[in-house]
Amino acid sequence: MTSSATLDQALGFTIPSRHARGRIVRLGPVLDDVLAAHAYPPQIERLLASALVLAVLLGSTLKDAGGQLTLQAQTENGVVSLLVADYKAGEVRGYAKFDADRLAELGPDPTLFGLFGKGYLAITFDQAVTGERYQGIVPLDGESLADAAEHYFFQSEQIPSIIQIATRHDAGEGCLAAGLLLQHLPEGEVGRERLHVRHDHPEWEHVQALAHTLKDAELTDTALPLSDIVWRLFHEEEEVRVTDPTALSKGCRCDLEHIRSVIGRFPAAERADMADDQGIIGVDCAFCSRLFPVALSSFPEAGFPDQLPG
Repeated sequence: MTSSATLDQALGFTIPSRHARGRIVRLGPVLDDVLAAHAYPPQIERLLASALVLAVLLGSTLKDAGGQLTLQAQTENGVVSLLVADYKAGEVRGYAKFDADRLAELGPDPTLFGLFGKGYLAITFDQAVTGERYQGIVPLDGESLADAAEHYFFQSEQIPSIIQIATRHDAGEGCLAAGLLLQHLPEGEVGRERLHVRHDHPEWEHVQALAHTLKDAELTDTALPLSDIVWRLFHEEEEVRVTDPTALSKGCRCDLEHIRSVIGRFPAAERADMADDQGIIGVDCAFCSRLFPVALSSFPEAGFPDQLPG
């Protein structure tokens, strides 16, 4: 039985005595809203669902409430040429571009390499307050996007991490995806060992072993609250601190006024080149599959229709 109270949430937790922090996420109706914009085949639905969960797991760790986390997986000649997902202040959006004919040849359960070939994953953190941007790029190695993200933290951040993502699609109940992120953070005090230089530290080995007992069926069990999963995994620890859950929603952020302001920065002649015979510039939002029409006549200096190229 599905409980809406356990869906579309991100929950943070820390285990102070083990110098560990984590996030646990479950997406339901929000995931369906994102996927509904495109008629994706099941293989792409699962891939994009995993990317959205990963975006929330990483993005919800941002201390800057206005910050944004963007994932972009890309390859030059892969079946999936582009996969994008981002998170900002509890809002998620995502899009995938792929070759339908080549995808059909892969069968119902393609590998990550089969989908992307030799591709890469770019993970970008944008800080709204400072304006700083951090980006790491790692190969799309391993069996999943979770494997690639773990490699990013190992290679770029030197933070031991576990990322587990599970997806499910039940007839009549739509898509569901969930995930767990667990990380071991450096202590950093003067004179003490920095934990990130030792990936076999006993504190990390302990919480790692507990996290590996989590089953995909538990992650996607809508009758099981996220806080209960944290308790099941770590209830024997001295202390586990759980944050208030973050509500998640679809957030495409496409806006006609914003689009008009962007187009308005182009010279009038270039805007005229963009327009069709009726003087309309059509801007297609790939995320939500909506077309936004912007009339040349809405710009004072456009001179529509007399100044349209002949």
